[in-house]
Amino acid sequence: MTTKVFGHKAPDTDSTGSPIAWAWYLSEIKGTPAKACLLGEPNTEAAFVIEHWGLEKPEIIADVAEGESVVIVDTNNPAELPASINSANVIQIIDHHKLTGGIETTSPIDITMRPLACTATIMYDLMGDDVAKAPRGVKGAMLSCILSDTLEFRSPTTTDHDRAVCEALAKDLGVDMHELATKMFEAKSDVSAFSDAELLRMDSKEYAVGGTSFRVSVLETTAPKMILDRKASLMGAMETVAEEDGVDQVLLFVVDILNEEATLLVPNDLVKGVAEKSFDATVAGDTVVLPGVMSRKKQIIPSLKV
Repeated sequence: MTTKVFGHKAPDTDSTGSPIAWAWYLSEIKGTPAKACLLGEPNTEAAFVIEHWGLEKPEIIADVAEGESVVIVDTNNPAELPASINSANVIQIIDHHKLTGGIETTSPIDITMRPLACTATIMYDLMGDDVAKAPRGVKGAMLSCILSDTLEFRSPTTTDHDRAVCEALAKDLGVDMHELATKMFEAKSDVSAFSDAELLRMDSKEYAVGGTSFRVSVLETTAPKMILDRKASLMGAMETVAEEDGVDQVLLFVVDILNEEATLLVPNDLVKGVAEKSFDATVAGDTVVLPGVMSRKKQIIPSLKV
């Protein structure tokens, strides 16, 4: 039986590239047949990475079968995984997020969770000397994952080790990291083809605070004006998305990669209160700029208050 390797829903670069890298490692090094899968269409940056490195786009799956062997990467949150995940045979989890809980397994499994900026960094360590055997595309995917998750080392989640691994991969590949990151961020910033609802769900995670449930959406971009020009229609779509997704409110943070700040859209008093209590911000209109806020994992989610 072939083991399926996948990350979270609404796949970003790490949840696209890391399954590709780990499926290669399991199949070619460990002798365990495996294939990368996605839980939805990859975002524009991830799609660019697939094309840039000449990789095959992983199969998109909607669910998993009972007893099917799977490896989960870049998440451990059941809300971000297939509905039937607890009936599958989860054999391994590799992640860099906080422990959420809720995944049930039929037997003890191999879990690696480390406080690093990117799942691909953890995989690089787990592969050890076998990284040298990886095809150029696999190494390129891992490099791209780290550049993406660290926002080219701008994110506060970046560690010295993430940077060192990134530099080692770039040297091995003969790649200019800044040039690659620039192309990736340009691809990520082109969201003109997406509807408001698609943008609100594109890079989002569900999170509850004090009995209030949120869909916390983050759009990282080098062209924030393209998104903020749509703020009226985006705020108008929030109510529909929240109702369809079973949450109380959508929070949308537009992260300006180059200026290292986030703009939070403020459609109502609930979000105004969240902004003021969570980030000590003064809200005077329908947006508020949060200087230095770059990371949902390290700065946004831990700070949320209602």
